Amino acid sequence: MAYSKILRRLREKKTNYKKRGTMLMGKRDFITVNITNENTQVQILTPGMIGDKVVASAHSRYLLKKGWKGSRKSVPAAYLTGYLAGKKAIGKGAKGAIMYTGTRKFTQRMAAALKGIIDAGLEVPADPETFPDDERINGEHLTVKNEVSKIKFAIDSEAK
Repeated sequence: MAYSKILRRLREKKTNYKKRGTMLMGKRDFITVNITNENTQVQILTPGMIGDKVVASAHSRYLLKKGWKGSRKSVPAAYLTGYLAGKKAIGKGAKGAIMYTGTRKFTQRMAAALKGIIDAGLEVPADPETFPDDERINGEHLTVKNEVSKIKFAIDSEAK
């Protein structure tokens, strides 16, 4: 009986190598959204055979500096984090990207972050039907209300 070695990241279900291989062949920038128990992180990366290079990154802790109250992993927080990452990427010369979910499922919070990136001006192929409603993006469903437009304006003023 022969032993076949299974790659560690495949064994731990962290990397889908078939999906990653097709993404690398496309040679386009890609977006990753990581939502943890407390925060949201959005990165825009350039793929490479040696390793990926981060073009722009945004973390939901930035929202605390702008007076954010409440959860940093909610739909409005994911939208604003994606918007910030998109503005940073455009400032560094990025034009377009694709969404890469890896082994994770595509959720409404990921869709909100993607809508934020698109609203920032980055060209991303996406179906508008997958995005959450404007009421959810503005946080009208939450008990702790935040002014999304005010923080979005602050991001715009910093980006210029």
